[in-house]
Amino acid sequence: MSEAVEPVPTSGVERLDVPREGTPPVVGSRDAFLEAVDRLAAGSGPFAIDSERASGYRYSQRAYLIQIRREGAGTHLIDPVAIDDFAPLAAVLRSDEWILHAATQDLPCLGELGLRPARIFDTELAGRLLGRPRVGLATMVVEEFGLELAKEHSAADWSVRPLPENWLTYAALDVELLIELRGNLAAELRAKGKDEWARQEFAAVVAAPPPVAHAEPWRRTSHITDIHTARGLAVVRELWTARDVVARELDIAPGRVLHDRVIIAVAGRRPLESPLPAFRELRRHAPEAWAQAYERALDLDEPALPAKRGPGRGGLPDPRQWQRINAPAAVRLEAVRTAVRATAETLELPQENLLSPAVQRTLAWSITTSDPTEVAAILRHAGARPWQIELVTEPVLTLLPEDAES
Repeated sequence: MSEAVEPVPTSGVERLDVPREGTPPVVGSRDAFLEAVDRLAAGSGPFAIDSERASGYRYSQRAYLIQIRREGAGTHLIDPVAIDDFAPLAAVLRSDEWILHAATQDLPCLGELGLRPARIFDTELAGRLLGRPRVGLATMVVEEFGLELAKEHSAADWSVRPLPENWLTYAALDVELLIELRGNLAAELRAKGKDEWARQEFAAVVAAPPPVAHAEPWRRTSHITDIHTARGLAVVRELWTARDVVARELDIAPGRVLHDRVIIAVAGRRPLESPLPAFRELRRHAPEAWAQAYERALDLDEPALPAKRGPGRGGLPDPRQWQRINAPAAVRLEAVRTAVRATAETLELPQENLLSPAVQRTLAWSITTSDPTEVAAILRHAGARPWQIELVTEPVLTLLPEDAES
């Protein structure tokens, strides 16, 4: 698990350096795997689950370690690189709820192995629904139990073998208290009348389709706004595309193959001319690929150059352009944002959890009348859950200007 660093309270906090039952050995053979599966099957209650990837080191987002804990079964650290068939584990894990922290980070790589939950409890998402200002696992464990988890290896290269013992201890601690944390958060959700919201949110995470690929992912290059010409953007696009091919082939994180700052530095040169600038970083990995990409960008005819602005989010135009191209929608968007913000503050939860920015934009762009039924239909089609539709429809319509209809 990799999470943002949050300030952790230290007064009166006890450091937890080792799991209660010690650091378990890595499950790295078929026999050990089947034994772990049997032990997990004999346990009871939900499964606390986490995974470790090698983000920042590898191109892929595959799991390089899987941590599972269950009452009566203990903690198991499974090396997915050493296991070729996860069907026995998948069948056991489908028998009960999974407890994860920031489930959307772990579910994709676990799904690649055929491990998919029937239902989940996401402790991070529960914290957000409860209005917790800090929802990192380490912080929540401190606040709930007065215990500080060792978090030194969250950004480690988990693809290395063998994995160091202190890394394994860190990994085991990530699931050490998830079951107890789930119990505390579930009780608080019930006490605040938010348990049904959580149930719907967790179900939506499980049912969510894979994210839609960005139409032009190269536009996410850091500091691309520093490039002001179409030809410079073409250089960014071609170098980014070449880097992606090389990174995929080598299974190295793109930023380690060629850093964004180098791409922007090359694309921002004046004038853009052959040969390729002699940046030291361009001599690493695949220098011929960078040279060819650069030449392609310079040889493109004007009609083939990229537009200075990319496609809008969610298929809609950039909201910054709404006032010019659809003024009523711009007015509606401000009303929707104001209504959602005020309602979220009243309910003590982040506004993006009440209604995501993408759904807010879709509603503002699409609504044509003040009919609550239409609002509900738009929200439902955009992916809002029933609890969200129930809570935001009236506030939105209350603030929606009568003269802002299309």
